[in-house]
Amino acid sequence: MQDDQAKLERIKGELAQADAVLIGAGAGLSAAAGFPYAGARFETYFHDFEEKYGFHDMYSGGFYPFPTPEEFWAYWSRNIYVNRYDQPAGKPYEDLLRLVRGKNYFVLTTNVDHRFQVAGFEKERLFYTQGDYGLFQCSEPCHQTTYDNEAQIRAMLAAQKDMRIPSSLVPRCPRCGKPMTYNLRVDERFVEDAGWHAAAERYHAFVEAYGGGRILFLELGVGGNTPGIMKYPFWRMALRNKQATYVCINLGEAFAPREIGRRSLCLNADIAVVLSALQA
Repeated sequence: MQDDQAKLERIKGELAQADAVLIGAGAGLSAAAGFPYAGARFETYFHDFEEKYGFHDMYSGGFYPFPTPEEFWAYWSRNIYVNRYDQPAGKPYEDLLRLVRGKNYFVLTTNVDHRFQVAGFEKERLFYTQGDYGLFQCSEPCHQTTYDNEAQIRAMLAAQKDMRIPSSLVPRCPRCGKPMTYNLRVDERFVEDAGWHAAAERYHAFVEAYGGGRILFLELGVGGNTPGIMKYPFWRMALRNKQATYVCINLGEAFAPREIGRRSLCLNADIAVVLSALQA
């Protein structure tokens, strides 16, 4: 506990002195905020799907080969609704914003649940690399455009019965008529629309402008599924820049390479508890 307290004080100091803060956020941050994909929350919303199809968490359900589009969209409309719409930001997101508000920050995230914007983070400081549950795209895709899906998702949720939606609500591409799908990176068909590219340019401009100075790399809840998006780049940038500090907060997965060990602070702890403690 004493060691963790010392690390908390050092993180506070680094946050105060940094010229820029680059946040890398993974699924662990949303889990800490009360939005896990398994356990009691899954049972609350998907016990009927579990009983019928045999999967035991929302992540596995996303890969289930539903036999019909009506069943597919019954599952996905419910999944998108409980993870994207009508949910609070979550205290860890609000605590994080309090830590960086007024600072020069940018957020790189693989999360697709929109919690950052609900919490009040500036849209221009966010790059959702893996998509957004609030968007549809053509499944082919025949064009590189995404579409807001809230009205359709709510309609599917309201009309579904026995884990099926009416065939009339199955979404189809307005250009080619092929099925629509969610805007989530699972293969090479992921649509990177104009908004995605604009956010990518802002991210690269931020790194170019501040990556060589006194920057704090703050990694929160990033696991081993996609380390090439945040974890490895953060390590490489911290290695090249002797003024940089790397902070990793992740219950069960907090570590750093020995090459940057002296400029790293790793807390194997609950992200929600740490972000709350940093408010003091």
